[in-house]
Amino acid sequence: MEIFEQIKDAAAGHEDQISAGIDKLGDIVDEKTGGQYAGQVDQAQDFLRDQLGKAVSAAN
Repeated sequence: MEIFEQIKDAAAGHEDQISAGIDKLGDIVDEKTGGQYAGQVDQAQDFLRDQLGKAVSAAN
């Protein structure tokens, strides 16, 4: 479990940057696929943001 603790600690304080990266990655995938999987990409982005929130709150 040590790796997860390191990830949580690294994410703490950088939520805005990580969220921006999630958005940018989703935009790239949408661009490369012509938006064919936009719904699934949006779901994945929401899931990642939710996990980010849980990791940060657990680290605090």
